[in-house]
Amino acid sequence: MIDSLAVELGRAASFLAARGVENARLDAEVLLADVLGFDRAGLFAARRPSLDDHEHRAFDALLGRRARREPLQYVRGRQEFFSREFLVDCRVLVPRPETETLVEVALRLARPLDAASVLDLGCGSGVIAITLALELPTATVFASDVSPDAVEVAHENARRLNVAGRIEFGCGDLFAVARGRRFDLVVSNPPYVRRADIERLAPEVRDYEPRVALDGGEDGLDFYRRLALAAGDVLGGDGMVATEIGHGQGRAVAEIFTDAGLRVVGSEGDLAGIERVLVVRRG
Repeated sequence: MIDSLAVELGRAASFLAARGVENARLDAEVLLADVLGFDRAGLFAARRPSLDDHEHRAFDALLGRRARREPLQYVRGRQEFFSREFLVDCRVLVPRPETETLVEVALRLARPLDAASVLDLGCGSGVIAITLALELPTATVFASDVSPDAVEVAHENARRLNVAGRIEFGCGDLFAVARGRRFDLVVSNPPYVRRADIERLAPEVRDYEPRVALDGGEDGLDFYRRLALAAGDVLGGDGMVATEIGHGQGRAVAEIFTDAGLRVVGSEGDLAGIERVLVVRRG
């Protein structure tokens, strides 16, 4: 990187840091690389004397959005998940690394099954359903969300990744779109933040991500109660549910499912060692 771009990056990083942005230098590098059409590694090999007027305006516009604490993923319009790039914006939650743990568990459960029938409940941007469709070529995949905007984003991601014909999308609450179907596996990353805690979240989450995808009720467990009561109606004979859970929620969520007549058969921690996924079985 030549000196003029280094100066530009220093200015941008200071601008973001002064507004409370964590990893300000990294974010500045990512955004500048986007403006110049490079990946971040290519930015440091760039042989550019300076930004032209158009590039400067574009960079400042992106910096302005990030300085207002809009998530970097929304500013860029994309996020990597399971080594694939997905479109994201304020209509859907930002896909997080922890949810890759849920996908890994779902794959482990579904692969031994012959032509598994899988439902992604609360699909958001579609990262779970689409990844499962790509990794399980014989599976039948359904995806639903209560938000029509989220379903629109998920469908666009499926189209871009060439699996739109493999996934049936629906919009509705809980299992309303199941229409009498039975599933071998229901997968869900539900809202599980306690309502009182939402205002204490980082501005990137609190002010930009969809509240309906965050708010789990007074104790964060509302969705699990509803899921547990209804799951028996849509699971096949040995059907399973794999659901993401919040930090410290494992025991409470397990009790909810057990009280509803489901059997807890396992849990999985994320890369930080935090219990992140609970697996339950019918009967």
